[in-house]
Amino acid sequence: MERHDMDLAAYEERARNGPCFVCAFLRGDPGYRHETVYEDDAHIAFLDRWPTLPGRVLVAPKAHVEHVVRELDEAAYSSLMLVVRRVALAVERVLEPERTYLLSLGSQQANAHLHWHIAALPPGVPSERQQYHALMAENGILTPTPDEVAALGARLRAALTT
Repeated sequence: MERHDMDLAAYEERARNGPCFVCAFLRGDPGYRHETVYEDDAHIAFLDRWPTLPGRVLVAPKAHVEHVVRELDEAAYSSLMLVVRRVALAVERVLEPERTYLLSLGSQQANAHLHWHIAALPPGVPSERQQYHALMAENGILTPTPDEVAALGARLRAALTT
C-alpha cells in the first residue's frame, strides 16, 4: 500500500484542542469513527484512522485514564495488557509481520487518553525504514479504502474468536 502525506498541522490542532479522541469515539461522535476489532466491558481496540503500518490497532481502557502507571492499579493494568497481548496475537495471525511493535503514546498536551499502539512491521521493510521511521506520520500514512478497513476489521475480529 502506498504512503501519502498527512496534514500534520490539522492533526496536531485536533489532538491538542479537540475532544478526547477515545471518549468521542466511544460516544459515537461521527467525526471520531473507527473500525472496532475488540470490545469488552472495560476495553476497546480499533483500527488507527491514520496508520503508518498496515493494520495498526489502538487498544484503550474505556474509562478516561491518562497515566498508565499512576492511574491503573495492578489488576486494571494487568487486564489491559492481557487485552493488548490478545489483540497483538490476532494482528500477528492475520498480518504475519516480521516484528510487532507495542508502544503507548500521547501526553497531557495531546491524545491524553491512555492507549497502546499495536503496529505490525511487514516482512521485507528495509532496515532504515523500520522502528521509529515506520511509526512516524511525518514519513507518510497509509490510506486504505473503507472496504479495505472493514475487511481487515472482520479478519481481525475473526482471529480474536479463535
